Amino acid sequence: MKKYKIFVACDTTKIKKVKNIISNTQNSSITVGYKFGLEFLNSKYGRKYISELKNKIIFLDLKLNDIPNTCLSTIKAIKDLKANYLTVHISSGLEALKAVKKNSGRTKVIGVSILTSLNQKSLSEIGYDKKLNSIVINQAKLATKAKLDGLVCSANEVKLVKKIFKKEIITPGIRLDKNKNDQKRTMTPLEAFKAGSNWIVIGRPITKGVIKNNINKLINHLNNG
Repeated sequence: MKKYKIFVACDTTKIKKVKNIISNTQNSSITVGYKFGLEFLNSKYGRKYISELKNKIIFLDLKLNDIPNTCLSTIKAIKDLKANYLTVHISSGLEALKAVKKNSGRTKVIGVSILTSLNQKSLSEIGYDKKLNSIVINQAKLATKAKLDGLVCSANEVKLVKKIFKKEIITPGIRLDKNKNDQKRTMTPLEAFKAGSNWIVIGRPITKGVIKNNINKLINHLNNG
């Protein structure tokens, strides 16, 4: 039976809650990693906690988006955390992407395409005049050119991206039901994996409520969906 890969989003400032998430998501049926964003890393004891976390797959979802020198300085500042994965916005440009990749060491650099909280209307409001799919395809080409290790995109674009980008694809915007919260482009876990995702990122559907029950629900969905 296929062993699905899941990043559980630890979107909190509370170490007690993160410990609860980790202890209740250990399951031999799936491969689990833990995603930490700016919320936790910038909390009072968050950085120290991550630095002491052992034998876990760590995904630092920092979504770097700045000039090359600032991105490079950030990479150097967090090297001691020895993260397995780190995100950088593809929109930061080829020079910044190359700088991050060149200095990332063993940390896999993951390029972020269009956020799953955005849709075509959102992009028009920002000022983009191209279709969403066209932008993501172009970003996949840039990620390939920069030799990034992975790419974050909506499950809706995975099939398009896989034609261009041949490494790991990570998909957020995953929902077990019709409650999208603040996401616009969503899919179920099984739909995302069938589309070709290597990893899915799932937060609130797992971390809100009884975590063990939610994990079991997820596994049942994957095995019986």
